[in-house]
Amino acid sequence: MAAPGSGLELGSAPRHVGTAQPPGTGWERLRELWHRDELQQYPEETLNIIKATFSAAVIGWMYGGLPAFHHAKTQYIERSQAEIFQNRLDAVQSAHRAAIRGFIRYGWRWSWRIATFVAIFNTVSTGLSVYRNKITFSHFAAAGAFTGGLFRMHLGLSRMAAGSFFGAAFGIPAGGLLMAVQKLSGESIQEKRLRERRLLHEQKLAEWKARLNFTEADLEEIVSNTQEGTMERDIEKIQELLNLPKNPLPSKDGNSSEL
Repeated sequence: MAAPGSGLELGSAPRHVGTAQPPGTGWERLRELWHRDELQQYPEETLNIIKATFSAAVIGWMYGGLPAFHHAKTQYIERSQAEIFQNRLDAVQSAHRAAIRGFIRYGWRWSWRIATFVAIFNTVSTGLSVYRNKITFSHFAAAGAFTGGLFRMHLGLSRMAAGSFFGAAFGIPAGGLLMAVQKLSGESIQEKRLRERRLLHEQKLAEWKARLNFTEADLEEIVSNTQEGTMERDIEKIQELLNLPKNPLPSKDGNSSEL
């Protein structure tokens, strides 16, 4: 039963409740990938791209910075054998400053390269998976080939082709590892997102039905109160009419005198 004048039935939910099914086209799913949901949260795929990029930046910094730290320190000690320092502490601090400069310089070089590679690779592979609404090895191979070719594009066509080949070779095992992890977890990202979407839809639909039932109860109470108030007023008017003084009846003496 719908509320009077609401124009809605329980079978037809309003627009803000949404639907439990994902968007039908690939472009709509891609657009949804970069927008927040009703809870002001980004999709899990987008968060995974950000987390992987940050992790790659940290790993790249450690990979390039730690060897450079030791190498720069050793090189400085070897080159500064003939230098004169004020004391031992001054020599140690100078060696550490050289090591830190090497750590920052080479750590940054590796960090931004690896982070950019991982960001592009994950964005392309995730975009293909979301657009086609499934995960396959070809998505990771294509993402690796695109990223590898993009990184070697400035070196010429042959180097770009080689970069695409090695990128595809890297993408296939990376995709296999990701698919294996999702299989061990029991559900893929698409299945998890569909399950969460259904739960959110059911919750919003239940809230809407509860509000609609509450509105119906309020309207019925208002109507009943209005009807009861009208009957009471009618009874008061009838009682007032009954309490009015009666009109005097004409007397027989008056009638005879007139005659």
